[in-house]
Amino acid sequence: MFELPPLAVACAILALHVLPPAAFADVALRGEVVDARTSAPLPARVSVRGSDGSWHFPRSEGGTAVRYEKQRFARSVERHVTLSAHPFLVELPRGSYTIEVEHGKEYFPASRRVEIGDEPVRVRIALRRWIDMASLGWYSGDTHVHRPLEELPNIMLAEDLNVAFPLVHWVTRAFEAPSGGASDEDTAVAPIRVDATHVIWPRNTEYEIFTVGDARHTLGAFFVLGHRAIFSSGVPPVAPIAERARRDGALIELDKHNWPWSMALVPVMDVDLFELSNNHVWRTEFHFAGFGEREAEYMRVERDAAGFTERGWIDFGLENYYALLDCGFRLRPTAGTASGVHPVPLGFGRVYVHVDRPFSYDAWFRGLDRGRSFVTTGPMMFVTVDRRLPGETFRLEGDAPRDFRIDVRVVSETPIDGIEIVRNGEARALAVASKPTDAGAVETTARETVSIDASSWIVVRCFESRPGGRVRFAHTAPFHFEHPERPLRPRREQVAYLIHRVESQIERSGAVLPAEAIAEYRAALEAYREIARRARQ
Repeated sequence: MFELPPLAVACAILALHVLPPAAFADVALRGEVVDARTSAPLPARVSVRGSDGSWHFPRSEGGTAVRYEKQRFARSVERHVTLSAHPFLVELPRGSYTIEVEHGKEYFPASRRVEIGDEPVRVRIALRRWIDMASLGWYSGDTHVHRPLEELPNIMLAEDLNVAFPLVHWVTRAFEAPSGGASDEDTAVAPIRVDATHVIWPRNTEYEIFTVGDARHTLGAFFVLGHRAIFSSGVPPVAPIAERARRDGALIELDKHNWPWSMALVPVMDVDLFELSNNHVWRTEFHFAGFGEREAEYMRVERDAAGFTERGWIDFGLENYYALLDCGFRLRPTAGTASGVHPVPLGFGRVYVHVDRPFSYDAWFRGLDRGRSFVTTGPMMFVTVDRRLPGETFRLEGDAPRDFRIDVRVVSETPIDGIEIVRNGEARALAVASKPTDAGAVETTARETVSIDASSWIVVRCFESRPGGRVRFAHTAPFHFEHPERPLRPRREQVAYLIHRVESQIERSGAVLPAEAIAEYRAALEAYREIARRARQ
């Protein structure tokens, strides 16, 4: 049996008698988060980290707190607590700590260094607002949410996210009904109102298929958002789910563009939404460098030794989206984080929808469907064509081109890299002017006149470089231009890529999926081949 030396025992006994009890007790750090202009208490996301790398989680005094801990490898870490608009308390060992505080996208984040000694410490952290989107008629949403329904009111207010779609029904096995409900006749559902401008739609379904029969065979994911009836059937085939969703007034969202079955879903289901900022876009370090199906060579996306860079991953999604738009599929862009599964805060990527006041869930959902929107992970983008918002369709006729004026205004925390207009998949930089705003942000503007004489679409985008090679971006929904005698014509390389994606999945799944599922793949393939007949070089 091991025994301590007598001297060590004596020293230990002496230390217990000499050191006061307070030497072993943690010290209270109390704090509050307020608006810098009004001094009103703010709900917020708070992280506390010691100089030794330890994480600490405050609790609310008089309100609610939701702790969040997710990690993907060493540097993809998200550890924080979302706090209601009440004072907070955390007990800490003596030492140095950094407190980081954020309240959504529209306030500058704040960081405070504190030293904990023998006495309790109080901090007051004032957040400065750099833009007020609601005052301009824009309200944010996250359409890919895995947070518990009962926690969402706290989290949404802390993140200032106006609309959330928790995926309460979820299935990962082919042919099985989603979990979470038993009756497809149950339609007793209504928005959950957190306050006047924050609301939850509590019935949404994710089909994310990894297993067919007893074998691992990944197909991919799509969501049905805003439905009332509970789905009691599985997939594939997927067309019956799409039909039921249409009858229910729901929207169908494509999750990631490069799941194996994604490009077959678009023509078969007439998909509504494309997750332009998807759940692989995080506040922490980018992780999924090797995920999913490969890009086409013509897309020229950035790669490094590991695979996709963060910018390369974003550009891959954009190029895939543009190929579908060029083929005539009018998908509206959206944003989803999968917060609850990944190390990312709720609403890190979000879609802003313009709503004529007063705000309501129904008005926001209609605006999302119409494409009155832009997607962002940082910058705020305001674009009009002839003073019309994104989602507008302009009618053309005759042989003469028609001029359209494009006005762009971007407000951002830090300077952006520029503004680009993308017309039928071709990007071009605009001449810009920048100046600081009174609130301490940066305003960048551009104006352009374009002449259009055939069916076309236009989007506007920008990128914002951040330290460490990170990137934020914003991207509008499309403006459409219709000419009855001059249809959209995709480039051959675009439609060839879409055809290849479906052909490869027919070969891969032909012996695995039932005949009716393969028939859907073949229908998608024929749809793309028909589009290819009008393609241009």
